[in-house]
Amino acid sequence: MLSIVLGGTCQDMQFTQFNAAPLYLNPAFTGATIEHRFATNYRNQWTAIPGHFVNYTFAYDYNLAEFNSGIGLLFAREQAGTGGLGNTEIGFLYSYHFRIDNKVFIQPGIKFNYISRGVDFSKLVFNDQLARGGPANGPSSDDIELNNVSYIDVTAGFLVYSAKYWAGVSFNHINEPNQSLTNDESPLFMKFSAHGGYKIELSEGGRKTLNTSYFNIAAHYKAQQKFDQLDLGVYYTREPFTFGVWYRGLPGIKSYEGVLNNDALAIILGYQVIDYNLKIGYSYDVTVSRLAANSAGSHEISLIYEVASKKKKRRSRRFFVPCAKF
Repeated sequence: MLSIVLGGTCQDMQFTQFNAAPLYLNPAFTGATIEHRFATNYRNQWTAIPGHFVNYTFAYDYNLAEFNSGIGLLFAREQAGTGGLGNTEIGFLYSYHFRIDNKVFIQPGIKFNYISRGVDFSKLVFNDQLARGGPANGPSSDDIELNNVSYIDVTAGFLVYSAKYWAGVSFNHINEPNQSLTNDESPLFMKFSAHGGYKIELSEGGRKTLNTSYFNIAAHYKAQQKFDQLDLGVYYTREPFTFGVWYRGLPGIKSYEGVLNNDALAIILGYQVIDYNLKIGYSYDVTVSRLAANSAGSHEISLIYEVASKKKKRRSRRFFVPCAKF
């Protein structure tokens, strides 16, 4: 049988560790590092459900400090459904840094994506493939014409930050491209994202003592057409370890067709290899919605590696956004 909805809309990828996917979250984060930054993310969502979502990204960005700019490249892939519905995107990013005063900075950014969307036709099973003599009920392989599609997608964002706080907004799919596989109209509706946080210092250690400890409080709100979602959580860091707890949903505020907007609780563990400036994160989402008994939760892994020349390391760290890295 045909196991995907061809005329429906698809969800954007989401990451519990959204801070560990900065270029996917908001193009204004591009170049918010000393010099070079490499990041990768992997998410396996609702692992017990056939055709569950599998997402991964690879990103690189560079701080062009002499031009007050940042440039970046993002590759992302999403696989969903037993029919192998998949999105592949390649994004080119740019941001520009402004100094408001000695403590506050702002960064607008933009991303141009080339996206390819399609299905694995070998995984689709039609009625006439099951019943000898042709179709009886349901679609036939001759009835549906599927075409892989590609299009340009535009995202813009804005970020303001100081040593203690950060806040940003992004507007995804500004041009609302047509993503239909059947030559119909299926626009990818614009998504609004607002995110921010505050850092509370508890102690400050030296480079070798690893005594630095602090809290990060953070939130991420997303809205696309009639659907919206809020992630709210807190991280505690005592270098080199980080522990975080998150909640995702809007219970008591929003419901859809009588169902509460109540999605998941998440636990995040992070470790930083100080000498190599490598950050490793793992998170597990405990589903608390109606899928709780069948989903088996979601797993996510992130890696961020930052590297810079000695000359760059000696310069001011003014482009460091104080959000958690997981």
